[in-house]
Order: sequence, then structure tokens, then C-alpha cells
Amino acid sequence: MVIEGLDGAGKRTLTAELTAAWQREGASVATMAFPRYGRSVHADLIREALHGQHGDLGRSVYGMGLLYALDRFDARAEIERLATEYDVVLLDRYVASNAAYQAARLGEDMDGGVVRWVRELEIDRFGLLIPHAQVLLEVPVAVAAERAAARATTEVGRDRDAFESDAELQRRCALGYESLAERAWLSPWHRVDGVATSAAAKLVSRIDAV
Repeated sequence: MVIEGLDGAGKRTLTAELTAAWQREGASVATMAFPRYGRSVHADLIREALHGQHGDLGRSVYGMGLLYALDRFDARAEIERLATEYDVVLLDRYVASNAAYQAARLGEDMDGGVVRWVRELEIDRFGLLIPHAQVLLEVPVAVAAERAAARATTEVGRDRDAFESDAELQRRCALGYESLAERAWLSPWHRVDGVATSAAAKLVSRIDAV
């Protein structure tokens, strides 16, 4: 299962809560977060580009989109292994995040060329697993921005990057996520209030362990 949402939406917190909830029910749970900073050269290049390194790479929609995709491609074998060994595999961001963010950067809707390119690249060409279900953790853009800013002041190495600090990009990305969820892009989506405290319990009751 994949958890999607804006930077600061609370994906990491929901992942931890869902893990604990399913484990209490006796299910085995594995987690992974993208980009895999510190584990993948492609992820580290993403972080560096988003902080102004590597010339104009950070401004290239398709260049950055390819790095995000390559990070997942490198993790494909591990994801496939986890899917056979655990009852539930929770992914913090996956293919839909690439579609939503790159489309937002270009000002395209979810029928645009970059969304088709992401699907053709990551699913058709790279052969990434299609998720059983996807969760859109919805929070107001301003709330997500406040959370991301607070995290940057309290966590070492979590300074806000070029995407996180761009309020207009985050607004367009939120609309993109809503559109992907409405279209059931790749697989069924569950929309969850990211401000409510009962999000994890509601999800566990709605989604069977995968």
C-alpha cells in the first residue's frame, strides 16, 4: 500500500501508526520511504539538485522525474522481496508522487504528457509493482507548509528544499493528487483527512492487509 500527500502532510506519522495498528492485529509489516536518501545515489542526487547543486538539473522536470524513477527502479527487487515476505508493505511515496509533482511543475493536468510518461517509464518500462491500494493524506496546503517548516527547524538535515518551499507548486500538486485519486490512477485510492487523529484506525478498518 502506498501513502501519498504533500510535503508535511504527515505521511511518516501515518506510516508508523498503520504499522503499529496492523501489527496489533497480528500482521507483519515492512516499510520503505522514497526518495531513499542516504541509500540511493539517485536519491542523493535529487536532494543535492533540490538544494541548488548540479547546475540546472533541479529545474529540469524530466531530468528530476527520471532520477525519482531510477531510485524506485533500484528498489524494485527489494520491494518484490518484501511483498512475498510480509503481509503488508507500506510505501511512503511511490509512482503517483512523480506524476503529481512533475505535472504541477509543468502546469499540466493529469491527462498531460508528463503523467503518461511517468506511467510508461516506471510501470511499463521499469516494471514496478502496481500498488494494491493508495492513500491520499489530505491536509490544507498551509497546514502542510507549517509542518514542513517546523520539521526543518527540529530535525537535522531536513532543511526545506526547492519543492517544499514553493507554496504555489504545493497548491498545484494538491490539486493533482485529488485528480489522480478521483481517477483511481494505477489502483484504488482512499482519501483520508490528514488533520483528524483517527486516520490510521479508519484505514485499517477499510483496507484489508495486503
